[in-house]
Amino acid sequence: MAPATQDFSTDQKRYLEGFFAALQARGVSFGDMAPLPMAPPSAEPRVNLEDLTKEERIKRDVHPFDAIEQLIIDARWNAAPEPESVFRNKWNGLFWLSPVKDGYMCRLRIPGGMVKSFQLRELAAISRELTTGYIQITTRNNFQIRLIEPKNCPEVLRRIQSVGLHSKGAGGDNIRNITMNPCAGYDPYELVDVRPYVNELATHIIASKEFYDLPRKFNIAYDGGGLVSSVEDTNDIGATAVEIGANDQGIEPGLWFRIGLGGVTGHKTFASDWGVLVKPEELNKVILAIVRVFIRDGDRTNRKKARLKYLLEGRGLDGFRNDVEAVLGYTLQSLAPDSPLQLPRRFSQQGHSHVGAYPQKQEGLHYIGASVPVGQLTARQLERIADIADSYGTGEIRLTVWQNFIVPNVPTAFVATASKALRKLGFPTDQSPLRNGFVACTGNRYCKYAASDTKGHAIAMMDYLDKRVKLDTPVNIHFTGCAHSCAQHFMGDIGLLGTKAKGESGEGYHITVGGGFGENRMVGRQIFSAVPYESLGTTLEAMLKTYLAKRQPEESFHKFCNRHSVGDLQVLFSEAMG
Repeated sequence: MAPATQDFSTDQKRYLEGFFAALQARGVSFGDMAPLPMAPPSAEPRVNLEDLTKEERIKRDVHPFDAIEQLIIDARWNAAPEPESVFRNKWNGLFWLSPVKDGYMCRLRIPGGMVKSFQLRELAAISRELTTGYIQITTRNNFQIRLIEPKNCPEVLRRIQSVGLHSKGAGGDNIRNITMNPCAGYDPYELVDVRPYVNELATHIIASKEFYDLPRKFNIAYDGGGLVSSVEDTNDIGATAVEIGANDQGIEPGLWFRIGLGGVTGHKTFASDWGVLVKPEELNKVILAIVRVFIRDGDRTNRKKARLKYLLEGRGLDGFRNDVEAVLGYTLQSLAPDSPLQLPRRFSQQGHSHVGAYPQKQEGLHYIGASVPVGQLTARQLERIADIADSYGTGEIRLTVWQNFIVPNVPTAFVATASKALRKLGFPTDQSPLRNGFVACTGNRYCKYAASDTKGHAIAMMDYLDKRVKLDTPVNIHFTGCAHSCAQHFMGDIGLLGTKAKGESGEGYHITVGGGFGENRMVGRQIFSAVPYESLGTTLEAMLKTYLAKRQPEESFHKFCNRHSVGDLQVLFSEAMG
């Protein structure tokens, strides 16, 4: 019989390459194929392996970082990923967008939202050459870019890393981008500059494989006490700088950090004060001990109960503290949340907008906050922002959790010129109690979970309301497309949760009111269900005009809503709608 001469087909080649790559990733060797070195495991979870969720089994089959070869193979054929690869690729910050789009979104890791002008230029070039040309600022002071074909993924990752940025661990069961006060180091009111803590922890996380196998995603935020909050109480761990006064209890006066645990506003929960004080030099050691206990003991049998919030509910704050202290090897300093030893803040973080020009602690310098409508920019705009930062500042940009950005270190003489340049570019620097308060998640144009076009609807509502309602106090309006609540609708003055609704578009929103954070922390209460998008403008207009007509002197929208019952608000707002 004559030997076969026909070569393998393209599909056969791809299958075989993937098959042998998976075997190699598991340490299986054939002939001269050397096994890959196996990384030491992190703390073993206390659970029967047979009870693990599908996602946990995928991680144990092949660790997502060991599966990078499959991503490269898919790139050769510009092939869509298999379901397991869809999950694993999130470890490199790549999110497959099917069925909405056939391509990836890449989310970056930018600790504290600190980014340099040369990095902005390369991100703009990547976006223009390898994606749709749009960049989005996220609600974790971060960037994400889309739409990336599979063939371009390795090049996107390489170019991101070439300018000192990362996408490692930006998705999946990992510690997400670390947030902080956007004016850290510049704010004249801050108690401490938290940048060193953010950078130290980020370096530790990025370099340690130990922190890439959590039960679910994990959020960490630092607040150094400045005028602009980091909204730390919405995080799994929120570290807040406080001052301790003179006392006879043996607690050293001065700067400490309080720790809040278990914040998940999408699950209607803010972080609970842990009842401890931590010295600044011990802060990151304590945070890592908390994460290690979560890695070991978090629920890996039920994805819906896998966040830190649920471990705390089962174990209690005191029980969890015992576990963390066992990891640390020492006892933490106790202090009740309402202790008079903790000095009150000298100012309120509520109502202070970061949009506009403000003096820094450095004499003769200002930071300028610019508003980015729903956080969306083009590659050209990003390049021009870099030019402005170089021309009038020190080549640095700060991203905010409100999907805006700040240009720091602008000399007083250049503030007006820099502000004008930003406005010409499409980013207002003047105060708008209405427009500056809009936040929106990605929406159903690119996210398979979203039920509505949040960004498109938010921009339309900005324009509609701006012509009809004149506010004199800020109102935050958060658009989120699904129950994951990436735009944190429960903490908005007005929260809009996308849903199916009767109407021409089939899209609509559940409406909540009265949410807040920090000293105004409150989970918003739902007052209307499935309002069609076509009726949203008139509904929001009636709500805001009712507030203006019936509020008490100096009363905020937040306080107005929480002064009334849900029933009363429904009646008041419905009457205004006719």
